Amino acid sequence: MESVFTLLHVVMAMVNFSSTNGNFCRLQGDPVYPQLSKDGDIIVGGIFPFHRTWEITDVSYVVKPSPLNCMSLDFRDFQLSQSLIFAIEEINNSSSLLPGVSLGYKIYDTCTSAAMGVKMAMVLLNGNENLTLNEQCTKPAQVLAIIGETQSSVSMAIAKTVGTFSIPLISPYSTCECLSDKRIYSSFLRTIPSDYYQSRALAEMVKQFGWTWVGAIRRDDDYGNSGMAAFTKAAEQLGVCLEYSLPFFRTYSQEKVLRIIQQIKSSTSRVIVVFATHWDLEILLNVFYEHNITGYQWVGSEAWISDSNIARLDKHKILQGAIGVTIPKTTVTGLKEFILDIHPLKSAGSAIFTELWETLFKCKYKVQNDSEHTVLCTGQEGLSEMDNEFTDMTLMPIFSNVYKAVYAVAHTLHDLLDCTQTCPTKKQPDPLTFLEHLKRVHFKTKEGEEVYFDKNGDPVAKYEIINWQTIEDQHEFVTVGLYDSSFPAHSRLAVKMASIVWAQNTNQVPVSVCSESCPPGTRKAVQKGKPICCFDCIPCAEGEISNMTDSIECEQCYQDYWPNQHRNECVKKEIEFLSFEETMGILLTAVSITGTLLTIIIAIIFLRYKNTPIVKANNSELSFLLLFSLALCFLCSLTFIGRPSEWSCVLRHTAFGITFVLCISCVLGKTIVVLMAFRATLPGSNVMKWFGPLQQRLSVLAFTLIQVLICVLWLTTSPPFPFKNIKHYKEKIILECQLGSAIGFWAVLGYIGLLALLCFVLAFLARKLPDNFNEAKFITFSMLIFCAVWISFIPAYVSSPGKFTVAVEIFAILASSFGLLFCIFLPKCYIIIVKPENNTKKQIMGKGTVK
Repeated sequence: MESVFTLLHVVMAMVNFSSTNGNFCRLQGDPVYPQLSKDGDIIVGGIFPFHRTWEITDVSYVVKPSPLNCMSLDFRDFQLSQSLIFAIEEINNSSSLLPGVSLGYKIYDTCTSAAMGVKMAMVLLNGNENLTLNEQCTKPAQVLAIIGETQSSVSMAIAKTVGTFSIPLISPYSTCECLSDKRIYSSFLRTIPSDYYQSRALAEMVKQFGWTWVGAIRRDDDYGNSGMAAFTKAAEQLGVCLEYSLPFFRTYSQEKVLRIIQQIKSSTSRVIVVFATHWDLEILLNVFYEHNITGYQWVGSEAWISDSNIARLDKHKILQGAIGVTIPKTTVTGLKEFILDIHPLKSAGSAIFTELWETLFKCKYKVQNDSEHTVLCTGQEGLSEMDNEFTDMTLMPIFSNVYKAVYAVAHTLHDLLDCTQTCPTKKQPDPLTFLEHLKRVHFKTKEGEEVYFDKNGDPVAKYEIINWQTIEDQHEFVTVGLYDSSFPAHSRLAVKMASIVWAQNTNQVPVSVCSESCPPGTRKAVQKGKPICCFDCIPCAEGEISNMTDSIECEQCYQDYWPNQHRNECVKKEIEFLSFEETMGILLTAVSITGTLLTIIIAIIFLRYKNTPIVKANNSELSFLLLFSLALCFLCSLTFIGRPSEWSCVLRHTAFGITFVLCISCVLGKTIVVLMAFRATLPGSNVMKWFGPLQQRLSVLAFTLIQVLICVLWLTTSPPFPFKNIKHYKEKIILECQLGSAIGFWAVLGYIGLLALLCFVLAFLARKLPDNFNEAKFITFSMLIFCAVWISFIPAYVSSPGKFTVAVEIFAILASSFGLLFCIFLPKCYIIIVKPENNTKKQIMGKGTVK
């Protein structure tokens, strides 16, 4: 029906004046008169919805539709018109602003209809006069600027119309973000912030309270739809999701309203953001009570959150704890008294004055049908003892917006007319020139408040955060925070959390989330088919951490770090190497030193008894060289213990390789000497001259030099180096010596094995030589132990992890060294110390028999 009236009334407005005889005009249709008016040199227009609705009539499209019959006088918008009158009267009485120029006003009622709004705007532009004289149609607009409308949808319709003529429309209460688009609404300005900032303020507030899962109800018009779209966009950027967004309009059927109720009841969110007007809340409150919609946390836009009438109507405390943004409190000196003194309005508009009086005092001037229950108006009624919507001044900030709009017009006009002591002309300026100057106006009100417009025609956005608190069983509006868009983004919102009373009169912040927050150590994984606020918490993968709540992804720890047990922090990886401080390192060090001391003791014994037969018979020179090499073998195991470094990695492998070759070379030399000595006892044999002391020394030197050459080649091509092994254990680093060239390492071991095998074979062949003390037999045992140890070492070395690899190598070195020491020298020491009577040449040589 609204669309039908829009079409019909706009057509009527546009043909209000029609050219009939050439370029001359006459009025078409019925004249429309202002509700409130006053003559002046320059006229300021006003368009306000004095009435909330209209009587719906049947449109047959056959006859001209009758004018709208407006109903339900709205005190709030009537007070806005009073604010306009107050500002104009104050300017007319001013000696400094527009001296000598009087402002007049014409204020029309839109009846909340966009079509009526456009029609009244055209009336303000064209005039209503029945032109009897043949005057041309081309004449300036009747008004300099229009103050109004309060509803965004109506303002949009008017702004599109008057923008073509460059007539400014300054709204005190239309907040739709869409009106900031100067390409469409070129002449629209406002003294109330855009919903762009209100939506962001609401979104930031919701986020600060930890609500990520909210519902929404919006007025089903440009104000509600645009405001909720802006809120949704801002909320999504902050990680807040809407479970539902339900449209509502006061003309909705009962079936539509019930669907809204069902959606709210079936939802899981406990917070509802409402982008609607106070008229919508008046209807919804009754519906919520009927269907027991209680216990929700309400978040409101400035269109209703500070409305005292809604607070009075909420007798069941459904909106208890509601929180939202509102225009900061302000005062205009003298305005309250002017509004409450309604008698001067009688001269400005008798019909609307009569209706206001009858509505305020619930009386009638004329009694219809002799009704017995009708109270007659005396004209002496007063507002002093009344407490109703009209006497409530909580909307003073909006009244102030009207006041600032009128003053913006006056200051612009003052500058354009070059007024000083007086204004040299009273001629109305060109609309386009006036509009451009109005956009740049900048002044201070008498209360010191700065007024100016940005490039979109909007003022600086400042809001108070208010909270509905129950005091003595009545709702009270308590300021609990501020929002200032001129501040940096991170500091625009300031809320005193301790001052807030939440839904159901609790001090505990309500919880409204789709999924509980993911603790550090986990990440969010969005549930399939659901918004991003609905998620599962998945532990971070191995090697990854998250150190904040609700982390979207886990971070990989750096190479030398590893997650702690809770996977919320990267800690330095444990570094593993065989150290001198740990038990295993201490034991191996002790065994190594013990072996060295035993070797030294045996060397001392041999040195003490070097002239005895048993020492002489066993080639004392090779024996001492063997003992020296065994001492080095024991000591070289110490190079494997401790933190690997470049020098220790090189030393441990080369020292081990060379000392063991020296040791095996000595054993090999002793074995060959034994064999040669036996051959020398045979008749006609002179073999000993080919393997005398010089040859023995040279053979040991030659065998050792070969190993030295292998080590030099290894160190020259690709030497061992310290290496951090992070692959074997993920949670710790193994410090080890990388071999460099594996060929070099196995060449060193292979050469040692080759000499040991050769020594074992020769000793085995000489095991039954006819000496009382068979040297070859003990060498065979020692080589057997040596080979067994190193053969078992290979698989143990390959399979042992970390520091145990080094421990296995040390054990092999010590075991084989002890095997050589004990098998070769212990029997001799036994004879020297325990059985000295057997330490004679006769005993050594005399009892052997040849088989």
